[in-house]
Amino acid sequence: MWWGGRGQSFNIAPQKEEPEMRQLGPKSVQGNRMPEPWSRQLGSCLASGCLPGEQILAWAPGLRKGLEPELSGTLICTNFRVTFQPYGWQRSQDTPLSSEYDFALINIGRLEAVSGLSRVQLLRPGSQLKFIPEEILIHGQDFRLLRVGFEAGGLEPQAFQVTMAIVQARAQSSHTQQCAGAALSKAGQGSGSRKPPIPLLETFEDWEIERKNQGAKGWRVSTVNERFDVATSLPRYFWVPSRILDSEVRRAFGHFHQGRGPRLSWHHPGGSDLLRCGGFYTASDPNKEDIRAVESMLQAGHSDVVLVDTMDELPSLADIQLAHMKLRALCLPDSSVAEDKWLSALEGTRWLDYVRSCLRKASDISVLVTSRVRSVVLQERSDRDLNGLLSSLVQLLSAPEARTLFGFQSLVQREWVAAGHPFLTRLRGTGATEEAPVFLLFLDCVWQLLQQFPAEFEFSEFFLLALHDSVRVPDTLTFLRNTPWERGKQSGQFNSFTQVYTPGYSQPPNGNSVNGQLSVWDWNLRYSNEQILQFHNPGYDLEHCPDSWFPRQQSNFMVPGLPSSVWLFSRGALTPLNQLCPWRDTPSLLAVSSRWLPRPAISSESLADQEWGLPSHWGACPLPPGLLLPGCLGPQIRLWRRCYLRGRPEVQLGLLAPTISGLQSELSHLQELLRKWTPRISPEDHSKKRDPNTILSQSR
Repeated sequence: MWWGGRGQSFNIAPQKEEPEMRQLGPKSVQGNRMPEPWSRQLGSCLASGCLPGEQILAWAPGLRKGLEPELSGTLICTNFRVTFQPYGWQRSQDTPLSSEYDFALINIGRLEAVSGLSRVQLLRPGSQLKFIPEEILIHGQDFRLLRVGFEAGGLEPQAFQVTMAIVQARAQSSHTQQCAGAALSKAGQGSGSRKPPIPLLETFEDWEIERKNQGAKGWRVSTVNERFDVATSLPRYFWVPSRILDSEVRRAFGHFHQGRGPRLSWHHPGGSDLLRCGGFYTASDPNKEDIRAVESMLQAGHSDVVLVDTMDELPSLADIQLAHMKLRALCLPDSSVAEDKWLSALEGTRWLDYVRSCLRKASDISVLVTSRVRSVVLQERSDRDLNGLLSSLVQLLSAPEARTLFGFQSLVQREWVAAGHPFLTRLRGTGATEEAPVFLLFLDCVWQLLQQFPAEFEFSEFFLLALHDSVRVPDTLTFLRNTPWERGKQSGQFNSFTQVYTPGYSQPPNGNSVNGQLSVWDWNLRYSNEQILQFHNPGYDLEHCPDSWFPRQQSNFMVPGLPSSVWLFSRGALTPLNQLCPWRDTPSLLAVSSRWLPRPAISSESLADQEWGLPSHWGACPLPPGLLLPGCLGPQIRLWRRCYLRGRPEVQLGLLAPTISGLQSELSHLQELLRKWTPRISPEDHSKKRDPNTILSQSR
């Protein structure tokens, strides 16, 4: 099944020549004449499109194991990928890449060679294979597993050669090399005039259209960062209050960490505004005009302002990385943890605890945004990790339009890609100190919402899997750069702009630019129409479409804030503040290290359970329509089995549950999903065919 393990995706340009068999290395098939029909099979495998600069290093006939049915074919190693070519299978020119059989070198997390029942060798970069393998296991950092057994009968040297080729190619691969070699082109789609599947937010017009769609009348698109001279990690355009001049924006942003000042993330239909910004740069010395501009931007025209300490109660980057590493080790097929201790080991990873804490805090912030007309400001020192996670979750909980396929893709493009989340640093897979899969944690949170509210989301679990696996796809720049400026320089989009120095960034080689109009959202480059159809959730309730939601700009369900009220939200409680900025006479709480702050006790209830988080003298407010409040108790947060256990298909399918209670739990979960879906969807809706192009290109 394609969703059981998505491979690497490269857009293959049609080539005039046969694959570069003449460029095989010394430890490849040169010296071993290809027997028929393997020679023809290998030729047909990549004849329709080796990547520019791609070379076949070695190959060997083999048998893919671990999934049903087992397939005979050829294992091929190139300087970009490992691909398994089943006999009789041909690559399509329309979809030249396989989401099932291709495996990128940069995605390899663990490589093992097996001989017999007891000889297992872990192959690291620089390792020398000590025996001729009977089987190799390639563990992906995306939890996939490629398991290939080799045929006997005089072909053992080829098994040795292809294994060593993978070891050497993996050691030499890097994100820069992968990105430089993966040229994007597709017949009929290579011109820059092609319309992207979603707005990439690279132009002033894109931001203006999005602002109008949100109904943010008190905001405008600022061009102050058009040349990236305010902050290279920010997009060229963003939203600021209409009454703030660009000259004031420039000065005010200089008093925030890395120049990431307060900007609008989302305008709620009821009138509230959700903002995000970096930490205050307290070493600066702003004048009174700058302080007034900062306060005006934070207030965004509201009298009631809530500053949210984003990092409070949420895991650090190191915590997230450690939990993900433990989870990946636990989910390996050969994990040494006994079945009766597996659940306790899962709890010990703390991954589900971090998912729970993110959902809980996002729920509280959603209540703050929807219960009262106010400005809610998410503040994180870097403004590039947890701010994006919480802002995205808040919009998913509060805005039905964000739960559509188009809306969710636009949300990720705006809050993660355009906002400068450092994908390359966080997901490079090198064990660096700044590595942390924050975006994958966000996708797990979205999956939890999909499980609890299956009729509220237009996209399916298979779409989330495709997005999960796309973070290590070296065929676009969407997830392979840290900032919008870096993507623009790589694609040649900003060649006429002034050079801006960014520490740690090296210029790409000349001639290896990538078409900036092609992005990860061009799903038809990597998935067939049948697979794209499965991106749609058959249980989606059409009554939850944005058109049926309450009219915009009607705030009768929201309560005006108190005059000039400023609050800090931390540890599940609201604390009054005297001022917004740390440069006033009395220091702001956010200007002080959080570990020195007096904190109220953490409540055992969520903010929504505490009279919607409002002080008693404000009175109770009913929650607005369209708001989702997920459950965060122990059993309500589940393991994403189809993602994390796809290397163990017998476990994720529930066919070999260790106990009767495990099977009963599976059955209860399926019955619960059926109960939620049955009243909302008819058999005719289930059988209705949908055009995949319509699914991915629908607009608001």
